[in-house]
Amino acid sequence: MIPFNKPYMTGKELWYIAQAHAAGHLAGDGSFTKQCHHWLEATTGTRKALLTHSCTAALEMAAILADLRPGDEVIMPSYTFVSTANAFVLRGAVPVFVDIRPDTLNIDERKIEAAITEKSKAIVAVHYAGVSCEMDSIMEIARRHKLLVIEDAAQGIMSTYKGRPLGSIGDMAALSFHETKNIISGEGGALLINDPRMVERAEIVREKGTNRSQFFRGQVDKYTWVDIGSSFLPGEIIAAFLWAQMEEAESITKQRLDIWHTYHQWFRLSEERGLVRRPVVPDHCAHNAHMYYLILAGLEERTVFIDRLKAQEIHTVFHYIPLHSAPMGQKFGRISGELTHTVDLSERLVRLPLWAGLEEHQAYVVQQAIAALG
Repeated sequence: MIPFNKPYMTGKELWYIAQAHAAGHLAGDGSFTKQCHHWLEATTGTRKALLTHSCTAALEMAAILADLRPGDEVIMPSYTFVSTANAFVLRGAVPVFVDIRPDTLNIDERKIEAAITEKSKAIVAVHYAGVSCEMDSIMEIARRHKLLVIEDAAQGIMSTYKGRPLGSIGDMAALSFHETKNIISGEGGALLINDPRMVERAEIVREKGTNRSQFFRGQVDKYTWVDIGSSFLPGEIIAAFLWAQMEEAESITKQRLDIWHTYHQWFRLSEERGLVRRPVVPDHCAHNAHMYYLILAGLEERTVFIDRLKAQEIHTVFHYIPLHSAPMGQKFGRISGELTHTVDLSERLVRLPLWAGLEEHQAYVVQQAIAALG
């Protein structure tokens, strides 16, 4: 069986975990966590990076920092993972779902303004497949209407928009280091804060609502409960594993890009024959090869394709069930306009295996995929 995903290890992860243990610090915010923070700040240019135990946790922190109240509205695509909406629903906010672009499958920036009401508080830009949303347009809309912009850059580490790293453009951003991502720690994430007014409170929210970080810096003589919050930080074992990955982030990205471009070259003729549509990456976006997908003619064709590859022991997957069609999406959210592309493309997209080390199997995957297309 060729799996859809195979977690990659650089070779230093277990050694760094052993170092963390030898240092006698396995709880959060040890030396490896600090190294990860510095790397993220240097790589993305964000003002403050804070590791979290998941991207979901980072989004939940962003929802708290946005100071949302019950009934406030947050504009986002329906074609995204459940955490994008759930983090804000937990604060009592209403997800407002708008359609995606047919090319990149990102939120259609041309549909955002029509979704804005007096209750709107934020826009969530989900960078699908590590390809950036049209951030200049989104930021301009947000400025005109005094809205926050939160980047869901779960898939976006090492990607850029017009030369700017994803996660560095909005007010805040959430990253993921889940085992299915490019740079991993099993579970894990990070909150990036670009608005300097939010930095101090972000530390407090992450530390269970206490000013513990200020205490350790000598800014207060004791720490206490000063805000709402939770235990959002990961343990040092997670950070040690992640640091080994960050050290090799550029080489991992290059390896994945080579695999992505091999797929892209081989499926060119299938696209020219009208059998599939390949991913679209705008010229001003540099992506990280988080995934390679194909868009087939319809739901039936996708089902047949997946079944044919499964018979050849190749695991492929489709992606999100649109949130607006889910029971909780119908209960807590509302729809703005028609979600034509969301519904259509969600039924036609299939993801192929993409992981460092796939190279020796890739020719077989491509051969069988082309055969499955007919």
